[in-house]
Amino acid sequence: MSERTRDPEPVEQLLREHAPRALGALVRRYRNFEYTEDAMQEAVLSAWQTWSASGVPGNPTGWLVTAARHRLFDRLQHEDRRLDKELAAWSPPPTTSALDDELTPLDDDELRLIFMCCHPALADEPRVALTLRAVGGLTTTEIAQAFLVPEATMAQRIVRAKRKIVAAGISFDLPAEESLLRRTEAVLQVVYLIFNAGYANTRGSDVVRVDLCHEAIRLGRLLHALLPADSTVAALLALMLLHDGRRIGRADAAGRLVPLAAQDRALWNREQIAEGVRLVEQVLIDGPVGRYQIQAAIAAVHAEAATAAETDWPQILALYGILEQLMPGPLVALNRAVPVAEVNGPQAGLDILDALTTHPDAATLGHRLPAARGHLLERLGRLEEAAAAYRKAAALCPSVAELRYLETRLHAVDADLRGAE
Repeated sequence: MSERTRDPEPVEQLLREHAPRALGALVRRYRNFEYTEDAMQEAVLSAWQTWSASGVPGNPTGWLVTAARHRLFDRLQHEDRRLDKELAAWSPPPTTSALDDELTPLDDDELRLIFMCCHPALADEPRVALTLRAVGGLTTTEIAQAFLVPEATMAQRIVRAKRKIVAAGISFDLPAEESLLRRTEAVLQVVYLIFNAGYANTRGSDVVRVDLCHEAIRLGRLLHALLPADSTVAALLALMLLHDGRRIGRADAAGRLVPLAAQDRALWNREQIAEGVRLVEQVLIDGPVGRYQIQAAIAAVHAEAATAAETDWPQILALYGILEQLMPGPLVALNRAVPVAEVNGPQAGLDILDALTTHPDAATLGHRLPAARGHLLERLGRLEEAAAAYRKAAALCPSVAELRYLETRLHAVDADLRGAE
């Protein structure tokens, strides 16, 4: 192992980068996902404590592999009833040099992990949650927030999913082409959830968690390299690139959230946006057209507008009409209310939002519905109702950055009300 160095990157970011790779190397060698994932979680905790105090080792992945491997064999030695059976099935511990030879930058262990965790034998939510933890590096708390369930419930789902992988004998090898294509939708869902966990950050005060966004885009590029002819994979990559290309404009110098209409578009990453637009244009030609293709097309229209005033709202509204047919539900309806308000006036958009308040799944929208209502009510000059909507949104908002923005709007509305007295 190389000499320890002081790495300027945050330890959390390094662990998120290296832990999935180390886990993949261990699963490939030992073929036991349940035990190796448990051992890796312990190794990550140890690394956090050690690296924060003493500096980052020169080979972080190798350090994690070694630490997790020791925990694997410690666990087996304490399980007397299983010891002989388990040790007979496992390979002997590799030497450090052998591990170093295996951990090349060109391996695809993380991709193998994704497809293993997305096996059809697992239910949708457990396989997504398991992949988010094993490959994306999200904590159980973050995953629970993404699924809007208690942390203890999510922890139980992850444990059951790991045991299901063992019981079903799910292989670490990449599946055959037909099976691989069937699992792609679940894999894309995982990658997009990782991206959204970073882009709509609910942990801490940062508007965006750049590490998660970059991790999702990295995984998207891996998938695109593996399945270059799959237009849905390309569409998701385009969608993430387009959103991430506008990321730097989402926060001001003080770290406060900036809405799209007020963003400084000179800050946007035009090279990345251009790459995303090229991918969108290609997938719309190649087809078929699905939800990621339409969402990417909407993002492209926003990104190509030189100013907020030049946004092609009629085109965006038409695209949302297609998306609502592909993905009927309250979230798409809420998002469609925005272009409806821009094209047909704020009252037309508010009518859609008011109808959503009685939708059976309205609670899944959380703070987003009252926040959107507050915005349109403010535009209509119905300030008392807008203030009430903003207060409701603030009470439901899990994001520190969004909460601060809602409080800013509420203070502005309250000031207007006092001025009108």
